[in-house]
Amino acid sequence: MQELCDLKVQINGQHIFLLHRRILCPFSGRLKKMVKQEKRRSHAKGSGLKITEFPGGPFGFELVARFCYNNGSIVISPSNICLLHCSAILLEMTEEVSTCNLLRQTEGFMDGLLHWTWNDILTALKSCEVFFSAADSCGLLQKLISSLLAKISANSEQPILSATPFPSSSSSSSSPDTYGFRCSSFAKTPEPMKPCSNSDWWFDDLTVFAPNTIEKIMKTLGAYGTDNRNLVLTRFLLHYLKTAVRKPCSTGGSGNLGCCKEEYGGLSDTAVHGVVLMQRTAFSCRGLFWVLRVVSELGISKECRHKLERPIGLMLDQATLDDLLVSGHDGAAYDVNLVLRLVRTFASTEEDGVAVQRMKKVGRLIDKYLGEISPDQSLQISKFLEVAESLPDSARDCFDGIYRALEIYLESHPTLSTEERTRLCRCLNYEKLTLEACKDLAKNKRIPPGVAVQALASQQSEMQIRSSMAEASQTPRRVARTTATAAEGVSPELLDEEQQLRLNLQRTQCRVKELEKVCRNMKGQIAKMAKGKSKSHGSRGMPRLC
Repeated sequence: MQELCDLKVQINGQHIFLLHRRILCPFSGRLKKMVKQEKRRSHAKGSGLKITEFPGGPFGFELVARFCYNNGSIVISPSNICLLHCSAILLEMTEEVSTCNLLRQTEGFMDGLLHWTWNDILTALKSCEVFFSAADSCGLLQKLISSLLAKISANSEQPILSATPFPSSSSSSSSPDTYGFRCSSFAKTPEPMKPCSNSDWWFDDLTVFAPNTIEKIMKTLGAYGTDNRNLVLTRFLLHYLKTAVRKPCSTGGSGNLGCCKEEYGGLSDTAVHGVVLMQRTAFSCRGLFWVLRVVSELGISKECRHKLERPIGLMLDQATLDDLLVSGHDGAAYDVNLVLRLVRTFASTEEDGVAVQRMKKVGRLIDKYLGEISPDQSLQISKFLEVAESLPDSARDCFDGIYRALEIYLESHPTLSTEERTRLCRCLNYEKLTLEACKDLAKNKRIPPGVAVQALASQQSEMQIRSSMAEASQTPRRVARTTATAAEGVSPELLDEEQQLRLNLQRTQCRVKELEKVCRNMKGQIAKMAKGKSKSHGSRGMPRLC
């Protein structure tokens, strides 16, 4: 007759197992204690035990039960070693309870960690993410990460931390001391893999891990947060974050931005610290914009955002229109506030030793940007004016670009009142508009009449000023010529008469040429008439005209 189950175990409030005490208790010190405590409270058969936070949940407990029912034997592999090890620790399956118990077997399997393949380490480390806290508290996670880093170093041309301020060692590049950590299980050289010439051969393989695992790796290397001074690790983090942008958050579902910021915020800040430290030697302006886009998607602190935006602003003259077209927030198509901050940074540093060409280059860029964002229905008048007036007038030789952007904005926002349209036009410097743009402005029905009159008046005033300046510039030349002729003994009056005679001579020559042309035309017409009469009157001759 089959023996009835006398042990009921509830795991993590998810699943209930009906088992036999005599089979499980000889292997587990904790189950023995729990059964004794339960007996004191109730003498009923099949009394239930409740275990919370069991590694791996019901699946992990089922593996342990199989081990017990199989008389202390189970197939151990890299895919289940971490789960069995953490379960054995929780259930106190030690040698004091039973010989060759589960904990002893898992520790023996881990002793061969040095000879595991790269994929075995990745598999084991990935399995720990389900019970991360348990694997971390027992030191298992640290052992796997140390083995992973040793593999990376042993198969790279340059040690992973060669650029960081860790103490150097005369030992081989795979030594644990080179990484800034120690582990007794790596006294020997790790099993070599196929050599690889690229320093980033391992980047893609590590993108499968959750953010907390990557954080643990970075902390193990002493390169987390402001301690990140390594270009290779910074490049890896950027690659990891770029891949993470395409994936949903692991704990909050796809599209949960708050969850993403909580998960990836620390890694984003770590990457930014490395980028800012090496931005002048390793990143172009376009590269910095790319970094900003990636980390903004996953969350970044205000301090790190400011640190990253400053070097971008300093080299804003190297940016392109595509760089500035960063997606906005809260329904806005573009992040206009970002561009304003960058322009202010550039303008503030160019005030003292201003490079005129750099400033004008940024001015042309902002004109293009303003024209691109003008059709956006969510763009407010105040923001349009902020962008248009973010640079001084000296940054533009011509305000036609601002006028074209203004024209697009008025066309895209037809419901604006006269007061609002007048307010928008304040960003125009009428004196720096070309004559064509000024004529178009005067004909534009969307421009208030008062603004058009003011623009034409300013344009006329500017033309008069330019004419006066041109005459003033010619006066010194006349004085110089007068001085030269006086030095040669020729009076200015004679020089003026000579110039007048030359002018008259030129006019006479022009008239002579015109008369010659008229004569040629008349002769041609007379010749045609003579031919016509000769045909009509036969051989009758024509009188000679001359």
